[in-house]
Amino acid sequence: MASTSPLVVYFEKVGFETEGVNGFMSKVIDVNEARTQLLFSVPMILTNMSYYAVTLVAVMFAGHLGDVELAGATLGNSWGTVTGLSLMTGLSGALETLCGQGYGAKQYRMLGIYLQSSIIITTFFSILISFSWYFSEPVLIWLHQDPDVAKMACIYLRFLIPGLFAYAYLQCVLRFLQTQSVVIPLVFFSVLPLVFDVGLTYLLVHTLGFGFMGASLGGSISLWISVLMLAIYVNCSEKFRYTWEGLSMESFQHVFPSLKLAIPSAVMVFLEYCAFEILVLLAGLMPNSENSTSLIAMCVNTEAISFMITYGFSAAVSTRVSNEMGAGNTRKAKNAVSVTLKLSCFLAFSVLLLLAFGHNLWARFFTFNPSIVQEFASMTPLLAASILLDSAQGVLSGVARGCGWQHLAAWTNFVAFYLIGVPLALLFGFKLGVHDKGLWLGLICGLFCQATTLLIITIRSKWTKLDLVARYERLLV
Repeated sequence: MASTSPLVVYFEKVGFETEGVNGFMSKVIDVNEARTQLLFSVPMILTNMSYYAVTLVAVMFAGHLGDVELAGATLGNSWGTVTGLSLMTGLSGALETLCGQGYGAKQYRMLGIYLQSSIIITTFFSILISFSWYFSEPVLIWLHQDPDVAKMACIYLRFLIPGLFAYAYLQCVLRFLQTQSVVIPLVFFSVLPLVFDVGLTYLLVHTLGFGFMGASLGGSISLWISVLMLAIYVNCSEKFRYTWEGLSMESFQHVFPSLKLAIPSAVMVFLEYCAFEILVLLAGLMPNSENSTSLIAMCVNTEAISFMITYGFSAAVSTRVSNEMGAGNTRKAKNAVSVTLKLSCFLAFSVLLLLAFGHNLWARFFTFNPSIVQEFASMTPLLAASILLDSAQGVLSGVARGCGWQHLAAWTNFVAFYLIGVPLALLFGFKLGVHDKGLWLGLICGLFCQATTLLIITIRSKWTKLDLVARYERLLV
């Protein structure tokens, strides 16, 4: 006789059947869709964390060279993320619409064309950003940064310029693969360069005598290694025989039409990144500026780490929505949105529980200052609220990218953060004297407005097939 599972025996004893449990779960969430999205999201989360860690490794190695070097690398990394890396992430967001809907519509050949046009766009903007990075020292001094720290930040950014181009191409190829649901290999192509990066950066900084310059140079080389690995994979794998047919001059014809999605997508990402950086700068104007800056920076980093999990679900819903919309399956696209929102909220609640019970331990990863640890504990409820809202808006932003609503999301971010969030942060933090909590409370108001508006757009917009592929063909005539 076959043995019976103890779990099944338990359910039978209390009057439940396993079919009933499965039926209950099916009423709460589409189990098959949830499984599909989890299998998609986890590799994307690991991939995103690996690429994030490349620049983090550079900062860590620089930090062991001295306090000025640490401050310079931190400032350079922050400035580079806002003014460069975030823009590259945003510009490549056009591919989530074009490649996603093109793949759903089975117009496979166009995916390679869109990829090349996006690479042309990101190359052009990378050149412009490179000039701004190279001459960033006077700009940082004008922003009241310490001259020695600004000089080190400029050196850091100059040697990260090759990495900017590599990061831009990486984001384009990632979107190209993501929209075809090819995500498992991405983990290998991101983790392996990260492991290599640790050894390479140590070699450059300590053995070959590059010192501080070797920290960001190692990151640049590691990012290029990842680009070359992905390029070889796309060229040699049979999976892409229909979506990648090699280089084509036709891609130049799609550059200007693609900009109609790429620029709003870049603005959409840039505005949100910049809003968090503004909070850190405002914290430096507080009465106890050293503690305030450290506290707000800890909260921003915690929010960023938690958003990496959300990013995986954002990528999943963007792909699922764009594929289904391209295929004309509106009902399946809506179902994917519902499932992703439930999953992201569940994971957000898990993070909130970890923060609630482990906030002191987490704070000590950043500092041993007891007053800052205590202040972080009092900030935890506000941080929890912002993480929950950020999870929801992250998924809804993915829906916007999948549907081609980047322009609406860009305007939403501008209004939410710069007409509501930042002004309220100034009001609460300075005028009403709530200080650090006031700054974060203003951010929460902005996030609430952003998430609510994106939800209204998602619900109220007409969910018909957005045949952007055909629309772009008409623009070329």
